[in-house]
Amino acid sequence: MSSSLVETVDVEAPVAVSWALWSDVAEWPKFLSHVKNVVRIDNRSFSWALDLPGADENFTAEITELVPQERIAWKTTDGVEHAGVVTFHRLSDTTSRVALQIEYTPKSFVERLGALTNLDSTLANYDLGEFKRMAESSAGKAKV
Repeated sequence: MSSSLVETVDVEAPVAVSWALWSDVAEWPKFLSHVKNVVRIDNRSFSWALDLPGADENFTAEITELVPQERIAWKTTDGVEHAGVVTFHRLSDTTSRVALQIEYTPKSFVERLGALTNLDSTLANYDLGEFKRMAESSAGKAKV
């Protein structure tokens, strides 16, 4: 059984600010609540450690597409099976939309339960809210 989620958030920050925050792997654990850490292996590969409700997971992912200030796509090469893309859309000079799409195959009981109860969507919405808060804070500091 394959599952997917699509979530968006509008951010009161220019695309450049949203892009800068999301493209910096050191920032990911600050707004992705289930991410313990991300370690860059090389220019395209990362090792992830996740702390999910009821389970810890590790996986390796590689960037499959990188278009600055437009999109970052990835797929896993080891561990949890998923692929995703985050896209950045200019709404105005000061506002952007960030869209997250993830396709995954839940394997464990906890993963299947998360997919069935929309817990994964709830976590994604929370994380996008944290991202929005950080991006807007960064944009506010840039104006000062």
